[in-house]
Amino acid sequence: MKIEPFGVEIWMNEYETKCALNLAETCVESLTIAELLTLTGRNADDLSALLEMKMTYGAIEGSERLRAAISGLYAQQPPENIVVTHGTIGANMLVHRALVERGDRVVSIVPTYQQHYSIPASIGADVHMLHLREDQNWLPDLDALRALVQPGTKLIALTNPNNPTGALIPREMLLEIAEIARAADAWVLCDEVYRGTDQAGSGMTASMADLYEKGISTAGMSKAYSLAGLRLGWVAAPRVLIDQVLIQRDYDTISVGVIDDHFATLALENHERVLARSRAITRGNLAVLAEWIAAEPKLSWVRPASGTTALVKVDLPISSRDFCVALLEETGVMFTPGSALGMEGYVRIGYANTPAILAEGLPLVSAFLARH
Repeated sequence: MKIEPFGVEIWMNEYETKCALNLAETCVESLTIAELLTLTGRNADDLSALLEMKMTYGAIEGSERLRAAISGLYAQQPPENIVVTHGTIGANMLVHRALVERGDRVVSIVPTYQQHYSIPASIGADVHMLHLREDQNWLPDLDALRALVQPGTKLIALTNPNNPTGALIPREMLLEIAEIARAADAWVLCDEVYRGTDQAGSGMTASMADLYEKGISTAGMSKAYSLAGLRLGWVAAPRVLIDQVLIQRDYDTISVGVIDDHFATLALENHERVLARSRAITRGNLAVLAEWIAAEPKLSWVRPASGTTALVKVDLPISSRDFCVALLEETGVMFTPGSALGMEGYVRIGYANTPAILAEGLPLVSAFLARH
């Protein structure tokens, strides 16, 4: 199977360990195990529970306790509609492999996480792109979507909140997308890994799995929950789809680690506390970033409504990659070039790392822009 190189992951692999100030990071500032225990009302004594934990495969679909905790994040997804995966990246891969066959029509928004168009293309699907536009606040044009979603379309792939733009498809628009999908009898896969980080209100986005009978939601512990080191995600979907995912999963996952399952359960049983911390970081940092961008004449954006990333237009006669490499070499600050996301002329800024990194990094970028 041939597949396109994964642009953003290649960039991160090449430079993430070489920067001094990581403003390409997409996870909310990672938690230590000690911080997780404090947030969940426990202490180091609770680590003794791990001493008796036998290192077996554990529950194959995810422990009952973990799947019950994940179920609590949704309005209509019982534990039997949930399967635990190796990160959200594993969840997305399994869904595409379970659903898509050669010749199937797939519609994906772009920009998005590259899995959602490169995997179906590698299978031989007939992939069509719905290009999001800055002048539409990076939200899907529903008339354009209707034109692309023809009868017999197998899958519509979304990210909500969106990576890299931070756009948030509201509930009312999600319901309209569900109607478009229903008319074509299409599935809708919504990658919701940033769910819980909205800039307004409760912070929790409506989930496609709860809004549409053929809706599939994927998510995980990396972004909003600050626990990327667990490498744990999940699929929430109708049981008929979960059964197909399980067939694929037997070939590459078997089960997630029992220690990962344990700590993810602690976090999700106390998800309101964990997400409150994440929202405090993302909302505070975005306010700082917005003030900085407003003062930079060479930069412009649509302010994110959710998530941890912003797509920023750079008005300089230089490619986005050359800009980001020069920035890193001169200042130690790391952004992600738009070219890695199919969005030349832009950079992606991750603003959810520790506030001190943002405070130190942005003045260095200002000086760099002034020199160039």
